[in-house]
Amino acid sequence: MAVNLKDVAKRAGVSVPTASRVLSGSDYPVLPDLRDRVLQAAEELDYVPNVQAQGLLRGNTGMIGVLAGDVGDPYFSEMINGIHDVATRRRLLVAICQTERDVEQELAYFKMLQAHRAAVVILAGSGLADQDYQERLSSRARSFLTGGGRVVSIGTPILEVDNVRVDNTSGAIDLAQHLVDLGHRDVGVLAGPANVGSTIERLAGLRQVIEGAGGVLRVRHGAPTRDDAYTGAGNLLEQHPSITALVGSADQMAMGAMAWLRDQGRVVPADLSVAGFNDIDVARDLTPALTTVRLPLRQMGEAALQIALEEPDAAEQAAVRWLGTELLVRKSTGPARAR
Repeated sequence: MAVNLKDVAKRAGVSVPTASRVLSGSDYPVLPDLRDRVLQAAEELDYVPNVQAQGLLRGNTGMIGVLAGDVGDPYFSEMINGIHDVATRRRLLVAICQTERDVEQELAYFKMLQAHRAAVVILAGSGLADQDYQERLSSRARSFLTGGGRVVSIGTPILEVDNVRVDNTSGAIDLAQHLVDLGHRDVGVLAGPANVGSTIERLAGLRQVIEGAGGVLRVRHGAPTRDDAYTGAGNLLEQHPSITALVGSADQMAMGAMAWLRDQGRVVPADLSVAGFNDIDVARDLTPALTTVRLPLRQMGEAALQIALEEPDAAEQAAVRWLGTELLVRKSTGPARAR
C-alpha cells in the first residue's frame, strides 16, 4: 500500500499540515527540529509526493519545459546540458520538447506544458523571423505569464520576455575580418534556413566586412546538417569555382564542407579555407582543426534557467543577459590561393 502524507506525519509526530509544508517546499516557517523529523520520516517510509496535487495547490508543478528545435543538433543539446546543470542542483524536473522548428508543433508543445502546469518555459535557440509565428507565440506566452509562469528565450529576441543573448553579428564580423586579412574576397556560405534569427545576424556580419573589402559573399541556404552541407559545398563550388573560403553557419555544416573537399582530393586550407560557428566539441579534433566563432552554449542554457528562477523585476521589465563570442583561429583557415 502506498505511503501517504498522513503516514509521514504520524511517523514524525507532527500534524499533517506541518508535514505538507515541509514536503511541498512551502515558504511557511517550520521549526528546524520539526523539519528534520519530517524529512527523516519521509526517507524512512520512502514517501514520494504527488507533484500534480502540489501543483494544484501552488499553481505549478515546478517542472521546467524546454522548446528546442533539434536535440541532436549540438547548438541545442549544449544549451539543454546547461539547463540540466542548474536543474540538477535545484532538484527540478526538465521536460524537453523537440519542435523541429515546426510552428504548429512548437505552439502545441507550449500549450501542453501550460496544461501540465510547468513553472518555466525556455525557448532554446533563435526564433523565426515570421510575423504570424511571433504573434501567436506572444499570445501563448502572455497566457502563460498571466498564470504565474516564467518564460525565457535564448538567442534573437522575438518576444517581450526575459532573454539570454550573444552578439552573432559581432562574432561574424571577427571571422570575416580574419578571412579578409588572409586575402579572401570570394567567400561561400553554407547557411541554415533564411528565416532563423541567428542565421540572419551571422550573414549580416559576414556581408558587412566581405563586401566592405570589395569582395563577394555567395550564400546557399539549406538544412543545418552535415549531410546537406556536404551536398551544398559541391553545388556552391560548381557554380562559383572562384570561391577561396567556405563558411558554415554552424560547425556541423563546415564539417560537411570539409568532408566534401577531402573526397574531391582538395586540401584544407591550401586549396580552400573552411570556418564555422558555435565551437562544438569535435571542432578542435578535426584534421585540420576548425576555425570557428565560439558561442558559450552551455552557459547560455545555465543563464536562462537562472534568470527564470530569480524573482521577477518589480518594474516588470524583461531581463537581458549578454554573453560574449570568441573567434578561435585554428588550422582550417590560411592565405587565399592565387586566382
